[in-house]
Amino acid sequence: MKKIAAGMAVILLAVTMFGPSDGYAKKTSVAEIDKQLKQLQQEVQAAKAAQEKADSRNQEAKHYKNKTTLNLDYVLGQIAQVKGEMTTISGKIASTEKSLTVTATELDEAEARVASREKLLESRVRLMYTDGAVSYLDVLLSSTSFSDFLDRADSLKMIVDQDQDLLVQHKLDKQTVITKKQELEGQYATAKQLYTDLEAQRSMLKEKEAEKQELIAYYDEEIQNSEVISAEQDAKLVELASTRSSLEAQKDKLKAEEAARRAAAAKAEAQRRAAIAAAKAAEAALAAKASKSSGGGSSSVASVEEYSGGDGPYLRPVGYARISSPFGYRTHPVTHEVGKLHTGIDFAVPQGTSIHAADSGTVVVARWYSGYGYCVIIDHGGGVWTLYGHIREGGIRVSEGDRVERGQTIAESGSTGRSTGPHLHFEVRINGKPVNPMPYL
Repeated sequence: MKKIAAGMAVILLAVTMFGPSDGYAKKTSVAEIDKQLKQLQQEVQAAKAAQEKADSRNQEAKHYKNKTTLNLDYVLGQIAQVKGEMTTISGKIASTEKSLTVTATELDEAEARVASREKLLESRVRLMYTDGAVSYLDVLLSSTSFSDFLDRADSLKMIVDQDQDLLVQHKLDKQTVITKKQELEGQYATAKQLYTDLEAQRSMLKEKEAEKQELIAYYDEEIQNSEVISAEQDAKLVELASTRSSLEAQKDKLKAEEAARRAAAAKAEAQRRAAIAAAKAAEAALAAKASKSSGGGSSSVASVEEYSGGDGPYLRPVGYARISSPFGYRTHPVTHEVGKLHTGIDFAVPQGTSIHAADSGTVVVARWYSGYGYCVIIDHGGGVWTLYGHIREGGIRVSEGDRVERGQTIAESGSTGRSTGPHLHFEVRINGKPVNPMPYL
């Protein structure tokens, strides 16, 4: 019996040594991580709110820019119309000046004719009215007969009447020419004033155009600033997602360690009870070795679609699809901005093509992501991320925080965001900065 008691004491001592000792401390660490995750969630919400505000400002600025551009086009149309009217008025002014010249010439000629005839008529009238009676008598008394007398009297009267009519007609012509000259001079003054008014209007429209150009420049700056803010918030969201992924992994590790300690404690407790039962059962059990139960676990590996890639360390996400646009500087196909860095490579694939994870990692983004449209970003550890952009709507097959395996289908290709057609935009980022993906594939 002493041997049995001694054996039991040894077994109990061993069981005590394998018991749990620091479970409470580990629970506290997990709680602290949960607290950090909650703070991260608040930061994510704040970043998303700032991003949405920046996107709203961006859309508003674009709206007003388009509206301003339309107004500017209208103003430019008015300027063109004014220029056309000015050309017409200038032609009218030239025609008026020409008419005035012709009229002035005609007036001078008419006045010369009137002056010449007035001298003739003046001398004749003076002769008739100064010596008219004698002249009439001389003419009449020299008549050879009464009939000749009447003929001479009628002739003298006709000459006087014609001279008077001629004088009156010339005076009327002179007055008509003067009146016409005054009328044309009035039209000329009106045309000159209209020309001045049109010049003033064109100056006003030029000022208005300058104001519109200033507005466009202002809204361009607003758009650029809001895009910068949106990009900064995008980067912050990815950084927060990566931090969250790291904390979640740390939390999972702590939970796994805690679960392992609990399993060890449970196993030790089972061994202790088995030892006590064996000691009570028979004295012979102390001499024999205590049978130990060995548990085996089977690990199941999620089946992953076999998918081949290139010679690099990462798989090609859509196999050997044609590369339609490589990494580097180019003219942006949507915004037409010259010298814009294309931060990844584009694979020309049809809508709905399966997209595969280039390597194992944790999903940090699985949502709409600015100009990338629907997007997935995977954190592979060591500051290395891969990005998959322009995924079709409803085509994302993973969620943020998921652990994905190399070659696993994560999404389907599409044409969301700033895209001219279906394709996959693929990036490799080192510490958040895009690098040429080709050496990795």
